[in-house]
Amino acid sequence: MAIRSEEITSVIAKQLEGFETKLELAEVGYVLQVGDGIARVFGLKQALAGELLELPNRVYGMVMNLETDTVGVVLMGDDSLIKEGDTVKRTGKVMEVPVGEALIGRVVNPLGQPVDGKGPIKTSRTRLVEVIAPGIVERAPVKEPLQTGLKAIDAMIPIGRGQRELIIGDRQTGKTAVAIDAILNQRNEPAAGRPICVYVAIGQKQSNIAQVVQRLTDRGAMEYTIVVAATASDPAPLQYLAPYAGCAMAEEFMWGGKHVLCVYDDLSKHAAAYRQLSLLLRGPPAAKRIRATSSISTPGCWSGPASFRRKTVRAL
Repeated sequence: MAIRSEEITSVIAKQLEGFETKLELAEVGYVLQVGDGIARVFGLKQALAGELLELPNRVYGMVMNLETDTVGVVLMGDDSLIKEGDTVKRTGKVMEVPVGEALIGRVVNPLGQPVDGKGPIKTSRTRLVEVIAPGIVERAPVKEPLQTGLKAIDAMIPIGRGQRELIIGDRQTGKTAVAIDAILNQRNEPAAGRPICVYVAIGQKQSNIAQVVQRLTDRGAMEYTIVVAATASDPAPLQYLAPYAGCAMAEEFMWGGKHVLCVYDDLSKHAAAYRQLSLLLRGPPAAKRIRATSSISTPGCWSGPASFRRKTVRAL
């Protein structure tokens, strides 16, 4: 069988027709130290505060400290999967979570990933986790009540839409019960004015969260509720991120002109997680470091501009 040079050249020419050269530059760093949910990375000089980083074994991290030679990263996953010398890639994205109607009725972790076994969340919209809250001048006045369903609260110390309210009490005194009852009672509100509820569980047992979800499901409250779960077995970075993620999901509805009720249960565990991360990220006393700026205060999904005055609810 004779080999014809014309056939060979024609085949090569067809393969070269669709060939395109692309030059892609990526900044890559290396893990110097890892432990207790914290990693120190060398080589990411252009990393941004709050940027999402990609590590091996599908573990992600968020930049918290911008130091002279290294970057302090909190790991949003199992730190035992990361070892010294592993490569770290920049994603070019600041920490964000999926938002939108697709999350209603779902149980997700602080990264917005489903943990209820109901399949992926079909939404293309995302919001930044840490943003600057609206100024006091931009916020609407508190003039519309939020009915909790508890006569003692609604009569003597009513909670207004656009208001923050702190529930203080010892263990096993019913703090969670008050918050859950407030969510359940929203079912009695007219559909047009019914708030979307976001329940953020921080550092609780998985069994307790499962009981809350089951109760909400049995009473039909999951039809307008999103549950963000950061369990006690999750690493401290996820517990730290949980209220900010829940707030970002709530703000999507708020800026869309809807009512929102956001419950954090509880912020004392969030404070403990943040304190732990702060101490671990502090590093050696002699190290020269520049702390990354971030919104550490209570998240700001409170009130929008004047056009949304009757459509916002503050955290309970």
